[in-house]
Amino acid sequence: MTPPLPWRRRPEQSVSVVVPAFGAAASLVRSLDSILAQPVRDLQVVVVDDGSTDRTGEIADAYAAEHPQVTVLHQQNGGVSRARNAAMAHVTGELVTFVDPDDFLPADAWTPMLRSLAKTGSDFAIGMMERVLEDGRRVRPPLLHRNHAVERLGITIDDAPLLIADVFPCNKMFRTEFWHRAGLSFPPDTSYEDNVFSAEAYLAGSRFDVLTPVVYDWYVRGEGSSDTNRRGRLKNLRDRVATKQATLERVLAHGNPELIDTLYRQVLPIDMWEHFRAAVRPTTEEPETYWRELRAGVRALWNDTTVPFEETAVPPGQRLMGWLVGEDRRDDLARLIDLIDGPGVPTEDGVYLHPWRDEPGVPVALSRA
Repeated sequence: MTPPLPWRRRPEQSVSVVVPAFGAAASLVRSLDSILAQPVRDLQVVVVDDGSTDRTGEIADAYAAEHPQVTVLHQQNGGVSRARNAAMAHVTGELVTFVDPDDFLPADAWTPMLRSLAKTGSDFAIGMMERVLEDGRRVRPPLLHRNHAVERLGITIDDAPLLIADVFPCNKMFRTEFWHRAGLSFPPDTSYEDNVFSAEAYLAGSRFDVLTPVVYDWYVRGEGSSDTNRRGRLKNLRDRVATKQATLERVLAHGNPELIDTLYRQVLPIDMWEHFRAAVRPTTEEPETYWRELRAGVRALWNDTTVPFEETAVPPGQRLMGWLVGEDRRDDLARLIDLIDGPGVPTEDGVYLHPWRDEPGVPVALSRA
C-alpha cells in the first residue's frame, strides 16, 4: 500500500491541555469528553481541582482512573490563575493549550493549529472561537470575526495591532518552550487576568499564526443578572482598571505608536460601558466610592494627552457615557441610560442627536453616529 503523501499526515506533536476546574461538576464531563475525542496521539490533560465543594474532584479522579492521559491536581481554592499556573509546572507536551470546564471543543479542533505550527515554527497559533448559547445558537463576536477573517502566518503584533484585543487563552496553542522562555503566567487574585497575560504573550512572540477555523466553543450560560451584579462591586471595577493599566504599561514599553493608539482607541474602551451602567445602578456597592474611582480611572486612561474617550472607536452612546463620567455628570449619565433603554437616541444623517449636543463645550465628536 502506498504511504500517504507527507502533506496529508497529521503533525505528530505532543499536546498538553490545562483544565482549571472549580464547581464544575455539571459541565466537566462534556468538556473532558470533547478533549479526549481530539485526534492527538500524544495527549496530556492536566485537570486542576481548585478546591471545589461539589463533585468536580471526584469526576476528575474518575477520568484519571480510566484514562492514562489525565492527571488531576487537587489544591485549595486560589482562583483560575493559580490553578493554571500550578498546572504549567506539570505540563510535558511540546505544545500547550487551555480549556475552561464550562466550555468544549469542536471535533478536530486543534488540527489547524498543529498543522500551522508544524509549517511555520511560530511561537503560538490563534484560532477563531464562537459563543455557543444555551439554545444552541452560535455567535461570532464582531472583533473576533474581524481579527480572524483572513489567515496570517508568521506575523508579529506590530503587523496586526488589533489582535491585542484577542485576550483569550483557550483559542491559542503555545510552544511550551516559548512559554517558559518568555516567563508567561497568569496574574493571580484579579479578574480579567487574561488581558495582561495575552499582552505579554503577543509582545514576547517573535512570530505567531492567526487562523480562520473555529477551534473553541465558548459556552454562554444565561447568567446576565449575576454578571451585572458583579460589575457593580468595587473589586471588579478596580480589577478592570488595574488590568487595563498593566496592559497599557507593557504596550507603552514596547513603543509602537500604532499599537499604542489601537489600544487606547479600539481595545481598552470596549467593555467600560458595563461599569458606566453599574455606576448609576441602585445595587452598586458603595456608590460614591465607585463613582469616584470610575471617574479617576477614566480620566487617567483617556485624556487630552492620550486619547479623549469621545474620540475612541466604541459606539456613540458609550462615547457619550464615558464623557459624562469624566465630566462628573452622574445624573446626566443616568438620564442617558434611561433614554437608551427606552425610546433610544435618534440619529439623522450620521448625527447622534443626544440631549446635550447643542450645549457649549460639548465635543463635536459626541454627535458622530
